Amino acid sequence: MDSNRVIVFLLSASLLSASLVLGGDWPRYRGPTADGTTPEAIRLSWPSNGPKVLWKTPLGKSFGSFAVAGNKACIYQERPPGQESCTAYNAASGHELWSTVVDKTIHENEGGDGPRSTPTMDGDHVYVLSTFLKVQCLAGSNGKMLWSHDLAAEFGGKQLHWGNAASPVVEGNLVIVAGGGAGQSLLAFDKMSGKLAWKCENQQITHATPVPATIGGVRQMIFFLQSGLVAVNPESGDVLWKQSFPYNVSTAASPVVAGDIVYCSAGYGVGGGAYKIEKHGDAFASRQLWRTPGGNVNHWTTSIYHDGCLYGLFGFKQFKTEPLKCIDLETGKEKWSQDGFGQGGLVLVDGNLLVQGDQGQLVLVKASPEGYSELARAHPLAGKCWTMPVVAGGKAFCRSDKEGICLDVSAR
Repeated sequence: MDSNRVIVFLLSASLLSASLVLGGDWPRYRGPTADGTTPEAIRLSWPSNGPKVLWKTPLGKSFGSFAVAGNKACIYQERPPGQESCTAYNAASGHELWSTVVDKTIHENEGGDGPRSTPTMDGDHVYVLSTFLKVQCLAGSNGKMLWSHDLAAEFGGKQLHWGNAASPVVEGNLVIVAGGGAGQSLLAFDKMSGKLAWKCENQQITHATPVPATIGGVRQMIFFLQSGLVAVNPESGDVLWKQSFPYNVSTAASPVVAGDIVYCSAGYGVGGGAYKIEKHGDAFASRQLWRTPGGNVNHWTTSIYHDGCLYGLFGFKQFKTEPLKCIDLETGKEKWSQDGFGQGGLVLVDGNLLVQGDQGQLVLVKASPEGYSELARAHPLAGKCWTMPVVAGGKAFCRSDKEGICLDVSAR
């Protein structure tokens, strides 16, 4: 084998190895790259009774998704009653490994009981941000609490109506969250020691999880706050750019980043918009591409970007009926719409959409602007399903407000 062919072979093997590592885990909210996607291949046709159930377990009420890394699947749930815990299960068998109480939880009639956020798994640690703004680092081996900060007591944070729903984001050596008070609304802690690394901004937080991204060659953390979008340097907290955006009652869907375009949306009459982030020398500026007041609404489910289009559940309080839509990112124009999903969630798996409807249906759909094309459908869950499914290691992890389930979707 000549030297050029050796180089090509080694490069291909390296890329394949990276893809397998990336596709094997779903360690945080919205997946390995925090954009709701994974390159992992799954089976595109299912038996008439759906994919094989590997395990199922009762869950305390909650609305966060699973985080999966290696042989562990972690979920944040109400357990015991009135408390919220992070629980780790064996990803293959569903056997419980440990469960750690983090904080009290919330009970209310509108949004439902229990926590709303998702754990973040990083190396040998698991990070959680509670309903009442307590951030904790737990040992991945046994769930022991390693460090903790109460953002309300220590940093003047104020509780949101319906409680916090944002998840912690690990970026490099830092755990980054929103939830402090004046002058310290955005916070970063050393992920190993818990020591405060930086704090900044006088902002009112929302239910949206911040998004890490690289725009113009610069790494940044984009927060969706009551003032709008705020991007900071994740290492220092220095503000890179801002974009004003309306707020009313609640903002819950995270921003979607596609190259140098950032899309965001909220319910309660707000609607969606897309902004081009331009770099001039060392400075950034935001320019509006389009804005649809009251239209292109993502109530709390974040859309997925793929090949020039946004795919998402668009609507407001359209339980059982909310449509899956394809929207052109650069114009905001609808390409197609399919009713009947409700307020569930979705991810992109190897170029296809895996959509969980709010009645427990799981549907595999081709991600194409040409039209709605359904590849497979099952109904594995009971209860209120307001959460996205996740895929890791050939398995789909889904949950309702009653139970969690693991399905075999491996491509074989």
